[in-house]
Amino acid sequence: MTSPASSLPVAAAHPRLARVGAAARWTLAALACLWLALCTAVGPLYWDFENGTIANWNWTNTAFFVLSFAIYLGLIVIMVRFAAGQRVLPRAISGRLSRAGQQHSNQALEPSQSQSVVADSNVSKRHATAASRFATLGRWITRGTNRFWKLALVFFIGWLWVPTTLLAAFGADIRSQIREFSWAWNQWTGLQQPYIGFFSFVPMDIYPTAHYMWPPDSTYLTDQHNVVLTVFYGAVAAFSRYLTGSNDAGIVALAAGQMLLAVFCCAATANRFLNRPWMGVAQSTKDKNGSSTSTSTSTSTGNVSSTTSARIAQDSAPQLAGGRARFLILVFFLCCPLAVFATISITKSPLFAFSFVWWFGIWYELTQTWKPAGKRKGLTATVPIRLPRHSFVAFVLSTAVMLISAKYAWYIIALQIVLALIADRRRWTTYVVALLIPTMLIHGGISLAISSGAIIGGDPIESRGVQLQMIARVASRNPEGISEEAKKNLSDVFNLDQMADAYSQQDADPVKSSGIQAKKVSYKWRTVTPEDMTNFNKAWFEIAKDNPVIALDALLAKCFGYFNVTDQPYVSMDYYVTSDYVQKNSTWIKSYNHNWRERITGFTRSWGKIPVIGWITHGNFYVVMTLLIGAAEVIRRRWLTLMTHIPLLLLMGVMITAPANNFERHMLPVAFVFGFVVLTYWRESLAERRIARQAQSSASTTTTLPQ
Repeated sequence: MTSPASSLPVAAAHPRLARVGAAARWTLAALACLWLALCTAVGPLYWDFENGTIANWNWTNTAFFVLSFAIYLGLIVIMVRFAAGQRVLPRAISGRLSRAGQQHSNQALEPSQSQSVVADSNVSKRHATAASRFATLGRWITRGTNRFWKLALVFFIGWLWVPTTLLAAFGADIRSQIREFSWAWNQWTGLQQPYIGFFSFVPMDIYPTAHYMWPPDSTYLTDQHNVVLTVFYGAVAAFSRYLTGSNDAGIVALAAGQMLLAVFCCAATANRFLNRPWMGVAQSTKDKNGSSTSTSTSTSTGNVSSTTSARIAQDSAPQLAGGRARFLILVFFLCCPLAVFATISITKSPLFAFSFVWWFGIWYELTQTWKPAGKRKGLTATVPIRLPRHSFVAFVLSTAVMLISAKYAWYIIALQIVLALIADRRRWTTYVVALLIPTMLIHGGISLAISSGAIIGGDPIESRGVQLQMIARVASRNPEGISEEAKKNLSDVFNLDQMADAYSQQDADPVKSSGIQAKKVSYKWRTVTPEDMTNFNKAWFEIAKDNPVIALDALLAKCFGYFNVTDQPYVSMDYYVTSDYVQKNSTWIKSYNHNWRERITGFTRSWGKIPVIGWITHGNFYVVMTLLIGAAEVIRRRWLTLMTHIPLLLLMGVMITAPANNFERHMLPVAFVFGFVVLTYWRESLAERRIARQAQSSASTTTTLPQ
């Protein structure tokens, strides 16, 4: 990591270049604020599902936009100034507080003021007592969470009520996966079943997957929800049916297993962030006798002695987290509905999110044991290069779980491989073995199975949600705005009338005909061919060009909720607890604490609707705050930390392209690591402040010495 002191010579030598770089970084931060402000301002427009359009923008929306932009940019300024050791509060306020404190400390003890002094003394004693109690509580919290097994025990006990009283939470996805595996199992055991046919309806038609993608030899497994996960879930459910006659016991077992995995992943990462006193990039070394030696560094303000340099390096290493940080992180995981309900929600996103938390903690360990190749600015790194064996194994396993839980994981991992090899090439073997090889084996193996016809790949239409929403909104709001050529290009792929009827600005699934057999057939998956799809992009571009306002409406209405803290979720995590699949269509789960499920989800929904206080229960709050912290990190040039936070930005891109707006399960990874992101920013800011103070102190000492 580059310290402020080490970057000063560059700024001094190239002041114009430094100004250009600073302007570029602030411009990037301002663009992030503009995007967030836009998503906040358009909220009231698109809450009117029938008539909402950006064409109705008025002064109220402008006021929301300006106010939101000022708040978001102000938060970034506060974070940047705090990291730089500058005054955060306005001068008038900070000066008034300082004068009031000085006046109170210098106040004379006059006889007429004896009663007030006694009262003030009593108040001070009460404050001191309260502070002492909080300090004691903080020490107990620290002592109770200072080991991995203690953290795991806290998570296990804190979450135990979830699988024992709610059993499991699930929706349509796992039912489709179980159905897929059942049909595949029937095929393997010799049962004749329908395959391709216009009047047949098999599991692959539910999503649907275009028939041109089906191999000639019948197969019923698809990569729609990652085939590895489908086989695992389906096998557990099949074993459950063999033993009990229904899927319910298997689903409950899967939910309990996911809760245990969540305990392990969260405890492992919390232990790395809270309890591992990582040494910094530059360190003092020890000789054979145990005495400390260190190297010296120089800044633009003067030479720094070796003793001061060693102290700066040691101060930059984060210490064990205090009780407050531990308490807040634990409260989030144990109380926030996002985390609580995700522990037993059997769908791919929570599994990916918990494995991502595990993976994220290992990246933190990598950055804290990182060193530049050789010397840089006079600093010599002496920290170990190789990961400990248990961390290396965890790196491999967390990567594998991510890959089998979400198909987009391989895009994130691929980019991280490139960034890691650029930033930390001396540990290239770690990244090749832990990232590249699992990606090649899992993603490559699935791709090979698809190409060989063993399984059916996911339909590319799944990734065209933005385009589908644009076309469908135009077909619904302005069908005359679609040219005859565009209609011709689309005619073999979509039924425009059905697209218009199926359009919902919150969700693209109805437009692509996802669902049960009674769905609207807007996507002609049975008859479409690859050649037909070649004209799709042409038609979309022409329609969007001819209807730019409606196309922009479709884009913003599909994704604004992810970046608007005032927007209520389209599908929240409590949906899976009380979905019809749980409460009505299960065999015996529906009869177990049926009313309790309704009460607990009713409570969380009521909490989530409270202004400001309810924001912390929704994923978009953590998405917005993470984006602001990332902007502050860019301004502070924390490139190594940003390298590990790039996946969070990519996940925000996944949200924009996801089928639904403000779908909370897509925001789980960002929400789960938010506390650790804040802790990292806090620690690095304190380290920068200490380094800057030490450098200034050393420079002033050097200038006062006799020449």
